[in-house]
Amino acid sequence: MTPTKIPIQMIVTDLDRTLLRTDKTISEYTAATLKACQQSGIKVVFATARPKRAATHFCTSVPVDALALHNGAVVFIGDECIHNSGIAPDTTKYILRTINAINPDATLSAEVDDNLYANFDVSVHWGNIAVTHTDFSDIPNKPADKIIVGVSGLEEIKRYADILPDDLYIELSDGKLGLIMKKTATKWAAVQTLGKRFDIPTSNIIAFGDDYNDVGMLHGCGIGIAMANAIDECKVNADYICDTNDNDGVAKWLAKNVLRHGHL
Repeated sequence: MTPTKIPIQMIVTDLDRTLLRTDKTISEYTAATLKACQQSGIKVVFATARPKRAATHFCTSVPVDALALHNGAVVFIGDECIHNSGIAPDTTKYILRTINAINPDATLSAEVDDNLYANFDVSVHWGNIAVTHTDFSDIPNKPADKIIVGVSGLEEIKRYADILPDDLYIELSDGKLGLIMKKTATKWAAVQTLGKRFDIPTSNIIAFGDDYNDVGMLHGCGIGIAMANAIDECKVNADYICDTNDNDGVAKWLAKNVLRHGHL
């Protein structure tokens, strides 16, 4: 792609395997680079599948202008929630029951009111985190931000997609998890919501990502950058490919293409 000169007003970046190194840290170089972008007037947004409790820690390194959580199901500017797209309680219970009937051994969890409820040892995926172990008969009667099911790959994703209501979708994450959410809960939808709030056209937004949940914003934003460690679908939908997450790919790209010139 031939670079086009556009004013960069917002940077949206995924966290895991994109901004974060494998050890789940943000390097000092990356933090300093993002802060330099902010000082030049560019807004910085984290867009992640993580819940709020697992994402705000990184805001101590980079005081972001907004957070898009649960793949865009929940969007915060500071302490203000400007968007929430949850799955109705009755629908949540129906999906959990139906998947359990299809596969009694399914590992299931649900994010409700910034708490994780699960029927298995979640440390296999997320380490030592707070969780309520349950058979889901006692989960709060509140909307779920997302439902998570362990999967073996895309074939199993398709199997569960067949039981979902029309307003929900399931997406593969990290090659082993199926994330079930409202169709209005996507990172790309969150980017559009934030663009309207900040009066920034999406053509002036750049996005970084590595997985299926990043494809929409990589394709839709003015500039989409896939990590060198990204899945192929991200790379084919991106305008550029940067270095890996462990080699400060996001920061290196910004330093070369944004901070040095102020535009592309």
